[in-house]
Amino acid sequence: FHPCQLLADMLTWREQRGDMRGKTAAWLGDGNNMCHSYINAARLFGFELRIACPPDYRPAADVLGDGDHVRVTDDPHEAARDADLVVTDVWSSMGQESESKKRRAAFKSYRVDAAVMAEARDDAIFMHCLPAHRGEEVTAEVLEGPQSVVWPEAENRVHAQKALLEFLLS
Repeated sequence: FHPCQLLADMLTWREQRGDMRGKTAAWLGDGNNMCHSYINAARLFGFELRIACPPDYRPAADVLGDGDHVRVTDDPHEAARDADLVVTDVWSSMGQESESKKRRAAFKSYRVDAAVMAEARDDAIFMHCLPAHRGEEVTAEVLEGPQSVVWPEAENRVHAQKALLEFLLS
């Protein structure tokens, strides 16, 4: 799980769009720790999460649970259709460097590009926890485009973690 990043993402959403309840988020790529945190957030904050990932890289079954607020598909365009938020992460995280070639092949059709963003709502935003690999999980056009909020999202990691520390220490 990646709860501190998730707090930053939810703070960024709130700043950009308000309440997440009733909205739709699309997760594209690896069903990894960040995806697991989004699954928990969908249930907690009451939004629909559509996950698009290759069958061998789906989120853990015990985290998916009964599928409440979560739907898994193999089709990234289906996941992004009418989404309010499109989010992704790197295809090879720390410790997975030896799998990079295999993972690039498995995830190549899960790249967030202009065609995927065109499936989302016109006012949809794009998030990525950074660092991003331009041309792999996201194109430069999306990462640096008008729908991207990756820089406010990155700044919000500081604010979210300060708030978490204050909460834990008080």
